Amino acid sequence: MIVGVPKEIKEQENRVAMTPAGVRTLVGGGNTVLIQKSAGVGSGITDQMYKDAGAKIVPTLEAVYKKSEMVMKVKEPLPSEYKLFRKGLVLFTYLHLAANEKLTRELMKTGVTAVAYETIQTANGLLPLLMPMSEVAGRMSVQLGAHFLEARHGGRGILLSGMAGVPPADVTIIGGGVVGYSAAKVAVGLGAQVGILDNNIQRLRELDEIMHGRVITIMSTPESIERMARFSDLVIGSVLVAGARAPKLLTEDMVKKMKPGSVIVDVAIDQGGCIETSSLTTHTNPTFIKHGVVHYCVGNMPGAVPRTATLALTNSTLPYAQMLADKGFDKAIAQDLPLAKGVNVHDGKVTHPGVAQAFGMKSEPICAWD
Repeated sequence: MIVGVPKEIKEQENRVAMTPAGVRTLVGGGNTVLIQKSAGVGSGITDQMYKDAGAKIVPTLEAVYKKSEMVMKVKEPLPSEYKLFRKGLVLFTYLHLAANEKLTRELMKTGVTAVAYETIQTANGLLPLLMPMSEVAGRMSVQLGAHFLEARHGGRGILLSGMAGVPPADVTIIGGGVVGYSAAKVAVGLGAQVGILDNNIQRLRELDEIMHGRVITIMSTPESIERMARFSDLVIGSVLVAGARAPKLLTEDMVKKMKPGSVIVDVAIDQGGCIETSSLTTHTNPTFIKHGVVHYCVGNMPGAVPRTATLALTNSTLPYAQMLADKGFDKAIAQDLPLAKGVNVHDGKVTHPGVAQAFGMKSEPICAWD
């Protein structure tokens, strides 16, 4: 198969979908890998490093799409890329289609087969290609929250850790999945007072045991979310429903009751956000203030740490890319149910139930869903 890797064009997105090690693996399997010129520069990877691994360097985005049978990206295509779509092209990337109806309909119209990293799901419910970026985003969320709590950014002027004689910041994490757990580890490590809300009591038991009682675990209800948010200095939204829009768990009325200068980091913004007052921001203009609360809602948080993120992403995506490249799309999804669950759009139809539900469409699954 001919696999193409374009340079990302989303604002301040410096990750790249493939490392030289990944290229070497695919080429070793008899595949051809096309890398757009300078695609890896933001992650510290030169064109020569790709060439040495066996890739062919192509000059433009258009050339990558035109010559490739499968295009691997990091982020969803932007409108300027839609004209490059064609029937039979396999697109393998983070898509978050439940929050992007325009892209969903464009993929359907053009006949692109869209496989989303974030909905590949194993039998035990894990999302192996979402996990590495969730870990990065979770760890970053605390780092960013501490930064924007500084007075010069509109925050309350609080040191997350506190100090002798001065209490630490109160951090509330909504959602106890990979993002929430990753955030909790960093927040606890910095000395903050941390509470995690989740609606799964078994998960709360696991977190209580894993964290050795260093976090407060709370059953998630509207009342408990409102109570925790009201007294928090930093709220991290980390709720995920695989393939579907994130539910709005922190309402605008709740935000109005938060402390002036407190900070919200909505990690779920890629899926529409789990906080009602959130709206998508960028690395260039990452925050806005609403009801006196600083909101950070950047849709590609890990893009700020591209070297780490690119290496972590390729570690997870490569086995699935190799499967698609070596076996072809039809055989690969027939033999691997987790990969089949990653298919969101195929042959002009929405195949993922969560995406279909978001837009009131009919779902035509390509595999059996539990």
